[in-house]
Amino acid sequence: MASLADSGQQTPIIVVADDTSSGGYVVIDGYKRIAALERLGRDTVEATVWAMTEAEALLLDSSLRLSRRESALEQGWLLAEMEQRFGYSLEQLAQRFDRSSSWVSRRLALVELLPECIQQQVRDGKIAAQVAMKYLVPIARVSVQDCERMAAVFAHCRCDARQAGELYAAWRDGSRLVRRRILDAPELFLKTQQKPTAPTQAAALQRDLDVAAAILHRISRHLAEALPQMNAEQQQQALNRIENAQRELERIAHRIGKEQENNVEPGATNHDPGTECGRHADTRDRAGDAAIAAKRAQGPAIEVHRHPGDSSAGESRTLASTDPRAFDGLQGESGASP
Repeated sequence: MASLADSGQQTPIIVVADDTSSGGYVVIDGYKRIAALERLGRDTVEATVWAMTEAEALLLDSSLRLSRRESALEQGWLLAEMEQRFGYSLEQLAQRFDRSSSWVSRRLALVELLPECIQQQVRDGKIAAQVAMKYLVPIARVSVQDCERMAAVFAHCRCDARQAGELYAAWRDGSRLVRRRILDAPELFLKTQQKPTAPTQAAALQRDLDVAAAILHRISRHLAEALPQMNAEQQQQALNRIENAQRELERIAHRIGKEQENNVEPGATNHDPGTECGRHADTRDRAGDAAIAAKRAQGPAIEVHRHPGDSSAGESRTLASTDPRAFDGLQGESGASP
């Protein structure tokens, strides 16, 4: 209205000649402009007359609406108008709109089978048009009352397409008692249909590490066959890739090691009474150390039994530097282990 009041009418409305005996014109496009001009007190409107029938004008106007996409309801209203007023068949509508017959049928059912209250919920955005066409229309063919109740469930629970499909499938395949229970307690039904939670990040990491280990094992098996076929440049490229992968694995291991250090509790050396006693004991208590050692040397030898798999016969064997257990006692400790 503000634009029309300031600048006047800039775009003419579209009309066609009325085919009935009353004569005059039928408005195809421009109803909002007419209403605004009437409220402004104007008694004339600029119009363009299309030299064609009303039905042809409606189809042409629909094909020219490129600036705004029509909703499924608007498409259904136009299809119903063409079917009821002008006698177009389902096949003719599909051909004129360049769509399939099922596309036309679904939109006709949306405006012809669903009650007005459900159409209003679709207009308000409480129920998606696709959900209404796919799940509410089949229910309406069986029971309009159940359709209205199911629509209320969809709107109240804010069901997405998956949840709506689960409710509809249970209603379709259930007995009369099951259908009533689904409509009475939809939240309980949806809760029972919840899928198990996705795997945690820790589980995903373990799976990825297993995959990486399997890939490395496969590379090791294929290396003997591939190595003789590789020239010097290809071998160097392979070494570079291996070094990059090794650095990445070392970074990952370092991060895990740091996390383990943060999770280690303080050792017993800080508060162990036995350790403190040994540090501050009187030097007189140590006078007999040599004698005790001599007695032990004269006594019977103590036999240390090895566990299966131990390669060293002694009790205190030296761990190789590559053995990860050699570092267990060093993480997070500044002094010797107790």
